[in-house]
Amino acid sequence: MAVKVVGIKSRDYQMDMCRGPLFRQIITFSVPLVISGILQLLFNAADLVVVGKFASHQALAAVGCTGPLTHLIINIFIGLSIGTNVLVARYLGEKNRKLTSRTTHTAIMISLIGGVMLAVIGLFVARPMLQWMDTPADVLDMATLYMLIYFSGMPLIMLYNFGSAVLRAMGDTKRPFYFLIIAGIVNVVLNLFFVLCFHWDVAGVATATVISQGVAAILILRVLIQLRDPCRVKLSNLRIEWKSLRAMMWIGIPAGFQASCFSLSNLLIQSAINSFGSAAIAGFTAALTWEVIGFVTSAAIGQTVLSFVGQNYGGKQFGRLRQSVFYCAGLCAAFMFVLGVTLMIFARPLLSCFNSNPEVLDFGVRRFMVCMPLFFTCGLMEIFTSALRGIGKSVMPTVITIFCVCVVRVIYIKTFWLWFPADISLEALLALYPATWMLNAAILWAYWRVVLRKVPRKNQLVSA
Repeated sequence: MAVKVVGIKSRDYQMDMCRGPLFRQIITFSVPLVISGILQLLFNAADLVVVGKFASHQALAAVGCTGPLTHLIINIFIGLSIGTNVLVARYLGEKNRKLTSRTTHTAIMISLIGGVMLAVIGLFVARPMLQWMDTPADVLDMATLYMLIYFSGMPLIMLYNFGSAVLRAMGDTKRPFYFLIIAGIVNVVLNLFFVLCFHWDVAGVATATVISQGVAAILILRVLIQLRDPCRVKLSNLRIEWKSLRAMMWIGIPAGFQASCFSLSNLLIQSAINSFGSAAIAGFTAALTWEVIGFVTSAAIGQTVLSFVGQNYGGKQFGRLRQSVFYCAGLCAAFMFVLGVTLMIFARPLLSCFNSNPEVLDFGVRRFMVCMPLFFTCGLMEIFTSALRGIGKSVMPTVITIFCVCVVRVIYIKTFWLWFPADISLEALLALYPATWMLNAAILWAYWRVVLRKVPRKNQLVSA
């Protein structure tokens, strides 16, 4: 009897994405994901607010300038979690219990091994990479310390990401949301405790972030162990199943490589920004913290596309597949357009939440005015990339994005940007963001239209 109760509770969190009212399901699925993404953003935002208000603007810059480097290092493994999401969703749509279980156990094992590898890598590359980015001397030591502590928690961070990918593939976005609420409260409390009581500055906020992410990871693992369906994790069955790993890598490595190249191009831009001094770094860090609301929202809706396309492709529900992409693209573009307009109108009050230095505020406002008018194209880029990966087309989106975001940006920074006079060089540099977003979104949309011609318009039956 007890087993039945647990099973019913587990099913209450799941969703059959191949049946039912599609738009309502998308909203039900995506809203917890969006809020969860914003909660994860608040981990870093809480760090920035605490060090910005109770430490120095150098401490704020130290936390902010590590973001592109951190993403560059971890993105390959995050890409594998995308492969996990696609495969588990597809196998659930096909009703293939055996492959679902094998993929789930392989994913959890990879998360732990990958987390340890990332912790070691971070130990050796943190300071040299920050120096390569021309991080100012008054920021370098603090930024290095932040990265060392942050990367020590990589096994827990990876476990959370891979475990969440499995739950998303099942249609469960509510429990990761609940767990992040708990972790977010832990993070804020520990931030204030470590910084105000112990005066640890960047070390305090980094430690708080690692502990709070660990809380979320443990809660996710507990759910996976208690499941009563093919995604249940049995610790005795944790091993790498090479066929599942190869399938994950076929989808995930191009995704991770694309994200790493994206981060590499951002590193080049960050290096150029660093040449304007710590006030520019702090101002752009504050601006980016608000912009990331749009990034995490588009990523969350992209995860919605990934799961819905994956399950409906596996279940041969091709009409729902097309509709899900259409609905998600509209939702994402509308949200990011409204956010961009809001950030331009209320720029100074929003930026002053992090730092009140007039020079810092001026740099943040300049970033908003250049980047926000075309912000919605960045969201469309995410949607079409996720849609293509959901049906197994992972290589071509990577090629397109590497060209648009990496090749174009590198050529621009190394050649054309150097021609601009100093008084407009910052705006000329920032214009790279919206220009490459728009180019990338347009080419991805065109390729998606080509791929759709090979996808049947009518649903087909799939055997259980």
